[in-house]
Amino acid sequence: MADSEPIARAVAADDDDDYAERVRRAQAGDEAAFGEVVRAHYAAVFRRVVGIVRNEHDARDVCQEIWVSVWRSLKDYRGDAKFSTWLYAVATRRAIDQQRKQRRWFTRFLPFRTNERTGETIEPAATGPEPGEALEGAERSARFERAIAALPPKHRAVLIMREVDGLAYEEIAQQLNCRPGTVMSRLFKARRLLAKKLGELP
Repeated sequence: MADSEPIARAVAADDDDDYAERVRRAQAGDEAAFGEVVRAHYAAVFRRVVGIVRNEHDARDVCQEIWVSVWRSLKDYRGDAKFSTWLYAVATRRAIDQQRKQRRWFTRFLPFRTNERTGETIEPAATGPEPGEALEGAERSARFERAIAALPPKHRAVLIMREVDGLAYEEIAQQLNCRPGTVMSRLFKARRLLAKKLGELP
């Protein structure tokens, strides 16, 4: 399944009259209707969040906070934009805020891990390269993940929204509440930073 499919399906729901009615019922306090809205968008929201925070466990926690926040602020949705646009803007901002709060530099930049029993920081034993395309692919993937994780949250978010979700500049600008020119500038910088990080990482 393509990365953008959950979002494409969720956004398409905006044009469905029955779906719009569910959103209106949810705004009126109908929890069952809200549950249907959550099911329609959960996969897409999770994909967006995990793309920004780069950790599935943290992403699930953030998603729970997002849906609580959405339930509490549904009254603020006025219908000026598609519901999915409003929702993903809320999700993106919350994910970026969470990422700023949880800057775990030691797990992103240092080649160390912690002994769970003693709490002591230890350096993993060096291992020589092994032959095989699978290993090389895994190493490239891990290197790319480290480079992505090292990007500033705002630049990582734009990169994910454009390259993974396939959103247009105007859509990204609307969700981030900024101008398309700002999106293009951040995306240019994100790609440049990513190339730099990839060049720096072993």
